[in-house]
Amino acid sequence: LPLAALAHTGADAGVHHHGLLAGFMHPLTGADHLAAMVAVGLWSALAARRAWPDLLWAPLAFAGMLLAGALMGLAGLQLPAVEPMIAASLLVLGLLVATRAHLPAGVAVSVVGLFAVFHGVAHGRELAGTQDVAITLAGMVAATLLLHTAGIVVGWALRHANAWLPRIAGAGVVALGAALLAQAA
Repeated sequence: LPLAALAHTGADAGVHHHGLLAGFMHPLTGADHLAAMVAVGLWSALAARRAWPDLLWAPLAFAGMLLAGALMGLAGLQLPAVEPMIAASLLVLGLLVATRAHLPAGVAVSVVGLFAVFHGVAHGRELAGTQDVAITLAGMVAATLLLHTAGIVVGWALRHANAWLPRIAGAGVVALGAALLAQAA
């Protein structure tokens, strides 16, 4: 189970499927991606002071920097500690959800953007030299935006609900991040 949570370890036995559907399904089937994408949306909705445009900055930054990171990975950029940074992203995002931390928009965009680059570089490196890269990345970004939207919808519904529900969700993301970080070390 822990290996299945890491989307970049070869848990798929080295078989990489490409294309729109494969790109779309990847964020939905990798626990690290699913948790990170939903957490960004949850946190955006829970911490937003205004509905528009506050809750969109972090999700749009994540999706954009995920794509930028993937393009960097395709170009051969090597970043140190990619897997530990992906795990750290879950720790930080989970804490942001659990605490409903209000950060200035620039800081929020920078935090999620930095983590998104690491998520993207991991995929870009995996996809380098394969066919259908653009369509695979399009599917991945589309699913990312869908998961952010799902997180926003749930987060918006939880804004005035029991305060423990977001804390429990955030703690779950933190726990996954801690497990992945321990595994990556």
